[in-house]
Amino acid sequence: MIRFLLKRLLQMIPVLIGISVVAFLLGILMPGNPAEISLSSEGAYSPSKEQIKLREEELGLDQSYITQYINWSKKTLKGDLGTSYKTKKSIKNELKMRLPNTLTLAMLSLLVTVFLGIALGLLMAIYQNRLFDQCQQFLSILFISIPTFWLGLILMMVLSEKYHLLPTSGLTSLKSWIMPVITLSIANIGSVSRLLRSSILNELPQHYILVAHSKGLKEKYIIFRHAFVNSLLPVIAMIGSMFSGILGGSVIVENIFAINGLGKFALEAINYRDYPALQGYVLLTGIMVVLVNILVDLIYYCIDPTLSVGGDLNE
Repeated sequence: MIRFLLKRLLQMIPVLIGISVVAFLLGILMPGNPAEISLSSEGAYSPSKEQIKLREEELGLDQSYITQYINWSKKTLKGDLGTSYKTKKSIKNELKMRLPNTLTLAMLSLLVTVFLGIALGLLMAIYQNRLFDQCQQFLSILFISIPTFWLGLILMMVLSEKYHLLPTSGLTSLKSWIMPVITLSIANIGSVSRLLRSSILNELPQHYILVAHSKGLKEKYIIFRHAFVNSLLPVIAMIGSMFSGILGGSVIVENIFAINGLGKFALEAINYRDYPALQGYVLLTGIMVVLVNILVDLIYYCIDPTLSVGGDLNE
């Protein structure tokens, strides 16, 4: 286990370097001059060329891209992500303030996805080709096809505006999480349930299942006790990859329901061309996705240490 974890941590280093390069390039490739945008945000709506040149020197933009990246990386390693053009506050503090809301939304959505997706997928396999299975297969496709932003607006219109069951926006109570979590998890529930159903049905023709049948065990018991456990690995892999999708989807959901999280922060940074803030967001979310993928690999290893995750185990 320790050897495996060390390998995963070492493999994380080049990935993190790649993420940092992508985050840095955002400030270079995106339209607009950061120095001019910085001056404009301070009230200088038509800064002169001399002012822009001085600000470029202050920000180090007159140096080569490699030198800029090295200087930016050094500050980042010290925890200094710069200052937001829009709020004039430390980006590190801005991200730290919004991170709990995004993590809560992501974790709740992931829990709902895991619980309902696995439960529905298991029931679909048990009642395969029956009415429940056929209806749920249709609903799963429907869940996957529904656009996130459209579902959020429909839930808000029905549950908040028409029936006044849930708050429209913000985080005023526990009820405030219900619509955002449903909006963010509904498509993933459909994907997980279909994958688990398919995985269980692929296990049923295996020899160990035939042996269990020969012992006179009931079909439901065989599916739940044997096929289900061996079908979880691809589902776990999908759930791990879904985390990045959930973080991406939070950009839409947080803005629809006015949740002060990382997604809302990122969209505001894009609208105001706040490149340092956007760089910090990309770097933080990239690190979170990498850590979650390592956690998924550890779960893989704990379930079945004989599996070769990424070609590294039990070499």
